[in-house]
Amino acid sequence: MADLGRQGEPVDATPNVTDVEKVDAATDSAAVAAIEAPVERGEPILQVRNLVKHFPLTQGILFKRSIGAVKAVDGISFDLYQGETLGIVGESGCGKSTVAKLLMTLEKATAGEVFFKGQDITRLSGRALKAVRRNIQMVFQDPYTSLNPRMTVGDIIGEPFEIHPEAAPKGDRRQKVQDLLDVVGLNPEYINRYPHQFSGGQRQRIGIARGLALNPEIIICDEPVSALDVSVQAQVINLMERLQNEFDLSYIFIAHDLSIVRHISDRVGVMYLGKMAEIGTDTQIYDHPTHPYTQALLSAVPVPDPTAREGRERIILTGDVPSPANPPSGCRFRTRCWKAEDRCATEVPLLAVPERFVAAGGDVAHESACHFAEEKDVVHAA
Repeated sequence: MADLGRQGEPVDATPNVTDVEKVDAATDSAAVAAIEAPVERGEPILQVRNLVKHFPLTQGILFKRSIGAVKAVDGISFDLYQGETLGIVGESGCGKSTVAKLLMTLEKATAGEVFFKGQDITRLSGRALKAVRRNIQMVFQDPYTSLNPRMTVGDIIGEPFEIHPEAAPKGDRRQKVQDLLDVVGLNPEYINRYPHQFSGGQRQRIGIARGLALNPEIIICDEPVSALDVSVQAQVINLMERLQNEFDLSYIFIAHDLSIVRHISDRVGVMYLGKMAEIGTDTQIYDHPTHPYTQALLSAVPVPDPTAREGRERIILTGDVPSPANPPSGCRFRTRCWKAEDRCATEVPLLAVPERFVAAGGDVAHESACHFAEEKDVVHAA
């Protein structure tokens, strides 16, 4: 962390690679041993540093040439602690799902590092990468397309055991699958049914059971309830909270619904156009937002009380979201921000704690990537 700057200047709070307790592994076996080692509750289990993913834009058919890149994720850093839930929110297209795929190594990062228990998983291969993938599982957004319609529920949930046979002996796999169905609230006798015989909520429970099959330490939830009815959403969220306590899981929970994210998350990160705009505890983000984009998001949350709704300020952003292929210079939010000044066009704001908030302390003192960060009560205003 940088020293305190001039009065009003931010204190750099962006995690650096030097903050990571890297584990040197000379061999594949040593890397696997480090990955399988337990982590104390409250200690960092996943550490992301300056993660970048650019998708190239090409022109031509036979002779393709690069004409630019879509900067889906452009340098984000955060930590996930053992046993916590980190929520990630933001508009569609801001890079949330790309982050999830990078953490799962389903996409290859353009730059940056992702440390799982001190091992940079962007550079792993072979047995070590296989061990990482066993310990980091994913629940996908669409319960209708994430399950193979040609496979039975038993085959879908049991497929991870074919790839990782050490997780369950062959003779015990059927019983293991039935136990997983019971854990997620489904009848174990449904093992021979096909996905089309289940409702949306039941299919998502099957996806959760598949994610639990290998007893992972981290589950990345990419908008797991967005395709479900409201009543079913509550059931799935309560199930995930119960499973977190029962299996000692850490979650990265990606969603659009701010109320759901607040309900399930310990900390929340707000993304905008490939960057992290603000990050802090749920109380810091929802009750003491300091970034204009976060304040605009929260002002759009419906209020059930008509009296409070009438006197509440609604922040309406003008203009469209810029293209990630050609993002604005400096602060990426400046083209839609009512606070934007000349400095915002030339200087990239740090994900930092403003010095005046450091002196004040309390929940307002959290990281915000804004030159003119200030507290604004948009949730309770009346």
